[in-house]
Amino acid sequence: MHYILSTLIYAQRDDEVLLMHRNKEPNLGLWVAPGGKIEVGESPREAARREMLEETGLAVDNLRLRGICSEVSPLPTWCWMLFIYTTRTFSGALRPDLREGRLAWTSIDAYLTARPIPEADAIFGPRVLGDDPALFEARFVYDADLKLVTCIEH
Repeated sequence: MHYILSTLIYAQRDDEVLLMHRNKEPNLGLWVAPGGKIEVGESPREAARREMLEETGLAVDNLRLRGICSEVSPLPTWCWMLFIYTTRTFSGALRPDLREGRLAWTSIDAYLTARPIPEADAIFGPRVLGDDPALFEARFVYDADLKLVTCIEH
């Protein structure tokens, strides 16, 4: 089994974060940060910049690595390594890639308490968007139905 390398990017303005309401798997119907798979030859940071531009139309700068998480399950197709970034520096006009989902600025509080989000995001979201400067590291273990079984923080 090989990890699928991917990025998530939380663009923040004041007390809001830019989210995508996914209209395809994975995370169909849930709210997530924009992001995507790292291509061959790309660094996680390069992929984060590319994915953010492709999915939102925003050019991001001053990316801050806030989390590294793995997600594993008995399924050979569910083995992810996530590099999670935040930024408050971006330019351009929102231009969503509607093949991925629609975009919305939402308060961080609403993201963490009122929006339907993936189980792992509910755990790492407060940590990567909070004031603690420490890098969040964890392994999320899922069952064959992709229900979260445990989170092992490092």
